[in-house]
Amino acid sequence: MEFQEVVELRRSVRKYDPDKKVDEATLNQIFAAAIVAPSWKNSQTARYYVIQSEETLARFKETCLPPFNAKNSADAPVLIVTTFVKNDSGFNPDGEPTNELGDGWGFYDLGLHNENLILKATDLGLDTLVMGIRDADKIREMLSISQDEIIVSVIALGYGAQEPKMPKRKTVAEIVKFF
Repeated sequence: MEFQEVVELRRSVRKYDPDKKVDEATLNQIFAAAIVAPSWKNSQTARYYVIQSEETLARFKETCLPPFNAKNSADAPVLIVTTFVKNDSGFNPDGEPTNELGDGWGFYDLGLHNENLILKATDLGLDTLVMGIRDADKIREMLSISQDEIIVSVIALGYGAQEPKMPKRKTVAEIVKFF
């Protein structure tokens, strides 16, 4: 698939085919694409926690997601918790922030990694839904995530059972200023 086609096809999908699983080789391709995203001074602070067993998926959806996101990801065979190591990206070796953004660079870097991840999933014929409304404390406890990491999102991954239309987008003129 050509890059522009991948970008234009990607949608947030809220219904997944419960009969189609995602194999490990496909997951590895998706994470390999995420890894090559740029990061602050090549700090590579993105971390991923993959939930794919039916028992853990059910418990996670019930415990860590609000009801509407549990419903939106009900049949997704994979959930990916995204985090980054705090106080690294955007910081000097002495631990001081390089500028006023501090850990904002960790969020930025993780966003770049996640964009690669969801675009590669689209390229491979899968669909995703990025969910930011979740219970970080319960996720941290359930998955034993270190306090050194900031939990950012949960990404549902699977084969979509719907084809949502592209929502209206702003024009270039609305978001860009040329000088």
